[in-house]
Amino acid sequence: MSELNQLQQWRRAFHQIPERGWGEFMTTAKIITQLRDMGWDVLTASEFLSNEYILGRNDNEVAASLARAQAAGISQTLLDEMDGLTGCVAVWDSGRAGPITTLRFDIDCVAVSESDDESHIPALVGFTSKHPGDMHACGHDGHIAMGLGLAQWVMRAKAQLCGKIKLVFQPAEEGVRGAKPVAEGGILDDSDYFLAAHIGMGVPSGCVAVAPTDFLCTTKLDFTFHGAPAHAGVNPHLGANALAGACHCVTQLLAIPRHGEGMSRINIGMLHAGEGRNIIPTCAKLQLEVRGETEAINRFMRERALSIAQGIALGFDLRFEYEVAGEATDLHNDPLLTELLANIASEELGLTLVEKSFGGSEDATLLVRRVQHCGGQAAYIVLGADIAAGHHEASFDFDESVLTHGVQIFASCISKLNGVLA
Repeated sequence: MSELNQLQQWRRAFHQIPERGWGEFMTTAKIITQLRDMGWDVLTASEFLSNEYILGRNDNEVAASLARAQAAGISQTLLDEMDGLTGCVAVWDSGRAGPITTLRFDIDCVAVSESDDESHIPALVGFTSKHPGDMHACGHDGHIAMGLGLAQWVMRAKAQLCGKIKLVFQPAEEGVRGAKPVAEGGILDDSDYFLAAHIGMGVPSGCVAVAPTDFLCTTKLDFTFHGAPAHAGVNPHLGANALAGACHCVTQLLAIPRHGEGMSRINIGMLHAGEGRNIIPTCAKLQLEVRGETEAINRFMRERALSIAQGIALGFDLRFEYEVAGEATDLHNDPLLTELLANIASEELGLTLVEKSFGGSEDATLLVRRVQHCGGQAAYIVLGADIAAGHHEASFDFDESVLTHGVQIFASCISKLNGVLA
């Protein structure tokens, strides 16, 4: 089987079993099995994740995903080893002195119902999602395949490599929820080098962006207002209207002035409130996000949002609670790795180097920052791939030739960083 055919086979297998963040039990089990069959040591659960920093975990979704994995025949031994957590880290130690190089591949899906139109290649070929309402509509199935392809290459090349290599298969990237507990778990702290990538993102096939810009810092917030019930006709004055407070909060949040020193964003994506038309609403929940071009701008947006919510609660006689459901920071690649990746992409693979303004958020930035803070060097790149529709859309698909490019770039980079000197 050719390298591309193997990568396609992996990608298409994972495409059929999309799972949302913190519920990737089937995905994780299959990754662990593949890695251990190759000869890698694999860490699971609290061996690499810090429970204290897990963000945005929906217990009902997780329970449903676990039950689905059990019904699909996933090994209960593996599920017990995961201990309710997903993702894993593969570790290979050469036993020879050398650097520690860590790479990250995200594994979760998004809540999108996949197109069944015959013009959609997965539908035409027959590898669409088997999980209604969930889809690998961002390319993380491709990231998994590249991670496994790289793992396979390391095992073939291990006689020529030194130091240690770690492959992080990270859960819950969507909503920027998974990187924080990985970073705080300490698995990256001894890394000399860290690499990560995303496919597509508007960069065409045959191209690569080794120094993407404009990654926005972000904080995802869940607000809850608690009021008091009362009969809406007989004694409404005895109630405290959580719905009214939440609505006022929304309008004031959207009125936060944009920051004059760089890009700033806010969005309220969800509002749930009330119990019945004749009852003063006792509970209202908002899901929102703020973003900023810098940490300072994002902090300004977050503090303004919290201040507004707290003021609304006071004015409407409500109790206010909030939870941070996800976060990411900005990106600054290290020049040494950027130059190395550029040379590999252009001189060895003949890819075209392009500039890319990202304009969104990615929690791999937290991993980049952790490695840099601990004295290592890090880089995040965008691997070009023509896409059939935008990311997170029902007809999303990508040019699978990018899978080979991703493995080749990372393999060559590892060879140069971890190669044994003659």
